[in-house]
Amino acid sequence: MNGGWFGRYLRVDASLGSGQIVTIEAAALRAVIGGAGLGAWLLLRETPAGFDPLGPDAALIFAFGPLGGTPLTTSAKLAVVAKSPLTGRIGDALTSSDFALAGKRTGFDAIVVRGRAAVPSVVLVDGERVTIAPCEDLWGGGRPIGEVEATLRERHPGFEFAVIGAAGERLVRYAGVVNGGRHAGRGGLGAVLGAKRIKAVGVRGTQRVAIADPPRAVALAKDLARRSLGAATEKYRELGTVANLATFNRLAALPTRNFQASTFEGAREVSGEELKLTRERGRGSCANCTIGCEHFYEVTPGAPAVKAEYESVFALGPLCGIADPAVVLAAARACDELGLDTISTGGTIAFAMECAERGLFPRGPLADETEGLRFGDGARLLALIDAIAHRRGALGDLLAEGSRSAAARLGPLAQEIAPHVKGLEIPGYDPRALQTMALGFAVGTRGADHNRSGAYEADFSGKVDRLAAGPEAAAYAIASEDRAAVMDSLILCKFLRGALTDFFGECAELLAAVTGDAIGADELRATAGRIVLLKKLFNVREGWTPAEDTLPARLFDTPLPSGAAKGTVLSRARLGAMIEAYNLGRGWRADGSVPREAVIAAGLDGLVDISGLGRGWAEQKERILQGGEETGRSEGERR
Repeated sequence: MNGGWFGRYLRVDASLGSGQIVTIEAAALRAVIGGAGLGAWLLLRETPAGFDPLGPDAALIFAFGPLGGTPLTTSAKLAVVAKSPLTGRIGDALTSSDFALAGKRTGFDAIVVRGRAAVPSVVLVDGERVTIAPCEDLWGGGRPIGEVEATLRERHPGFEFAVIGAAGERLVRYAGVVNGGRHAGRGGLGAVLGAKRIKAVGVRGTQRVAIADPPRAVALAKDLARRSLGAATEKYRELGTVANLATFNRLAALPTRNFQASTFEGAREVSGEELKLTRERGRGSCANCTIGCEHFYEVTPGAPAVKAEYESVFALGPLCGIADPAVVLAAARACDELGLDTISTGGTIAFAMECAERGLFPRGPLADETEGLRFGDGARLLALIDAIAHRRGALGDLLAEGSRSAAARLGPLAQEIAPHVKGLEIPGYDPRALQTMALGFAVGTRGADHNRSGAYEADFSGKVDRLAAGPEAAAYAIASEDRAAVMDSLILCKFLRGALTDFFGECAELLAAVTGDAIGADELRATAGRIVLLKKLFNVREGWTPAEDTLPARLFDTPLPSGAAKGTVLSRARLGAMIEAYNLGRGWRADGSVPREAVIAAGLDGLVDISGLGRGWAEQKERILQGGEETGRSEGERR
């Protein structure tokens, strides 16, 4: 390997307390890059079909990018990848921290954790050495994650840690993994680690990341850092991502009261502008970042400040009908300390608030515990966050499963209003007012996801009619996914995309300077599609059907009630036409199933076992029912 890649990953068996070094061929790394692409490939390679995401066969993967450990701005990132216990589909989340840098210095491109420890433990990866250290005193006490992390650093000097909180221990299906105050939050990755009885993974290493062409890499790094300070990111430096809240409210794209509306009368009180004037107490940035979009706010006078992002404020504020900034910030802090994804937490509680107002909870403990629960009730919001994290009471236990599971128990009316796609709660973009984004949400392999599909960029650009999009939107959704796949695999922050005028060409140049591989723009564009297909193939293997590529029933045919998008409707027929155009644009069948020839054309036949992949879902179902496989080999033989 010339640079960027080490050509190997570490397989950790938590049951045995051992580590195994596994070689990665250079061609495989070139084909999937690293980060999210490498994680998706390893997930297919390291797990059997149909495995339980909370079982010992599950793999939790920390995948590093080839640019990590280099001077490139925002490159101190990693991807955490697993089968989501919330969705049953691929779950991949990104986070920035010193953990990513220390993990890369172990000398591996990824660390794969499998098995289950006998007692609550910490996994320590010190270069090539793996130790499983019991930590029963840190398990079950409900200590805030920051305190646990500080204790671990005292016990194990020089290590950086990825930690779970009480929610991960209690297997809340949207518990996150936290490192340095930053979350790999979506999809329940913390529950996967908790099911392995692993409180934390610590990494320490001394391996230097080689760079094939240091002068060129340094020159590119300086230029990219300069461009990252442009106008496109200025608002995030000044106001943080909470700056989006007032803008989305003005465009009638701010989901409010469980998507009953897309404008919020209390938006000003929790807007970035207002928080900056009344509560801002500091700013920060991720490791190796020149943008610095983090902003910290005071909850109450004299109390430590809390970091808040747009998605947290939206989900715990307007989505729940709450305009009190002190409550919203306190809720964000509680989620951080307990290890909960704020989007799924807010989405599930907002769903419960509407169900309570509609009388959808059955008689018994659930009805008793939801008596008087209403939108805007800040005290109940805070109490429910704690109840969910500890699975306290019938309601806390139910909501810890997520809105899809809760709705299935409550019945058809609840299922119509549950705010999820594939089980993942929808982030802060109303799909009716941003209809290219609606497509991105519906077809997303992770579920409703603003980080894997930035299709809202097309809606905001004027290239499509955001209030009446059609099949022409598919090309923009595909292009957005492809760009995200590359950035998530290199790995670089999404905020840099505005600084890259020739996206694939410049990303290829960055990769070539670090690795020494002559990778061109066209090859990188093809690689992006390959990575998206890898994620799709994992979902197909785990039971995906076309019926999953949709939105909640309430978002169809109901006009938006107010604001700039008042009267706007998203029909099933319109979304269906966009989905079909997207699938065909990807080279798949119109229903989204993947033909075998598409897998081969993407160059995946030599990277993954395609004997059970690449068929239409109906063919797969028929094969399963018949109990056979066209090659005549058993599942065990194929593995």
